[in-house]
Amino acid sequence: MLNGYEKLFSQIESPEPRPGLFDRIILAIKREQELRQTRKVLFGFVAMLFISLSAIPFSSVLLINQIKSSGICYFIFTALSDFGTFLNSWQNFSLAILESLPITGLIAFIVSLGLAVFTLRLFLYKKRLLFGYLRHSYAV
Repeated sequence: MLNGYEKLFSQIESPEPRPGLFDRIILAIKREQELRQTRKVLFGFVAMLFISLSAIPFSSVLLINQIKSSGICYFIFTALSDFGTFLNSWQNFSLAILESLPITGLIAFIVSLGLAVFTLRLFLYKKRLLFGYLRHSYAV
């Protein structure tokens, strides 16, 4: 009877951890921290891209409305249709065109478009990190 118990308990491993277990636990913790950081970056990219892409139509409508109401089209059309008069008084035409530029709409459109391009560029720069996260999170 005693031999049976000794054989049974001899197959059970000792309570001491296997070598390298601590290193694997630390590595798993670091990997989880990197995954969390990557998830935050991914959600940041998605939010910034959504905001910038949704702002482009509104800023373009604002720019188009300001261009229509500013009269810049009239000055440009006049300069192109009567090129001789434009060459004679190009300084006045240029100043009139500069004064009638829709600055607010132009700035809003450029900022929203620049933010979208910057977000896409940053996403493509960090895509290896982000695609690794997506591959790891959906592999489970």
